[in-house]
Amino acid sequence: MPRIAVLQMTSGIDPWSNFETIRDAAYEAKKGGAEVLFTPEMSLLLDRDRKRAAEHIVEQHASRYVKMLSNLAEECNLWIALGSMAVALPEGRWANRSMLFPHSGEQPVCYDKMHMFDVNLSDGENWRESNAYRPGDKPVAKDILLLRMTDAGEEEEDFKLGLTVCYDIRFPALFDALGREGCDVISIPAAFTVPTGTAHWHVLQRARAIEASAFVVAAAQVGEHEDGRRTYGHSLVVDPWGDVLLDMGGEEPGLGFADIDLVRIAEVRAQVPSLANRREIAN
Repeated sequence: MPRIAVLQMTSGIDPWSNFETIRDAAYEAKKGGAEVLFTPEMSLLLDRDRKRAAEHIVEQHASRYVKMLSNLAEECNLWIALGSMAVALPEGRWANRSMLFPHSGEQPVCYDKMHMFDVNLSDGENWRESNAYRPGDKPVAKDILLLRMTDAGEEEEDFKLGLTVCYDIRFPALFDALGREGCDVISIPAAFTVPTGTAHWHVLQRARAIEASAFVVAAAQVGEHEDGRRTYGHSLVVDPWGDVLLDMGGEEPGLGFADIDLVRIAEVRAQVPSLANRREIAN
């Protein structure tokens, strides 16, 4: 039964300080028996001042943090699911990119957030993610292979992880695609605003888990940030039946743990085989 760690962060405008938080969490996660560490959206830099943020945003191959995270995953023998970081693209725009770092130190598996957060909230908050970011164009899933040493020798276990980012949660077609891909766990890292989080966070996370008959892991940003924004928190782990296994609250950053019972996935899919019963709906 895989054990995961979920990092709830209050990321700021200094990437190095944010990396140190992730590094410390990786060591703590491994000490706590976790095999995968999940971090929130924009873990390494959360700054809505795009001119200031641009000083730290480079192409993926040029980022020292990508290399350091790869080394960290290998050193800790821990998969690191970096919720996302901003990377520069050749044409001048950015991508909100989720990266899954294998424990072997190999290059990360990458997914670019597909749905841009362009909204006008009733409290006066306005966001135009598409002004700076280019959306991704395809879902991404990856098999995570876990190797453990037991008294009986080497034990192997694996599960398929689907990658999404924050606002993606409002678009069921993406989760339908990941469900049909056979994902056992879906990551939904986030930096949810407080108004949208209060209204929709828990119900959307539970709905996506139920629809995909999969575990949902939602590492979140929380609290007051250096750039002036406030995020909702409540990092969650939800099982395929929709039961909340972990809720880290909306006040403080920290590290939480949950055990992912892969047998539970088969049980739920046998009881309510919605993935098998799904039919195509013509437009």
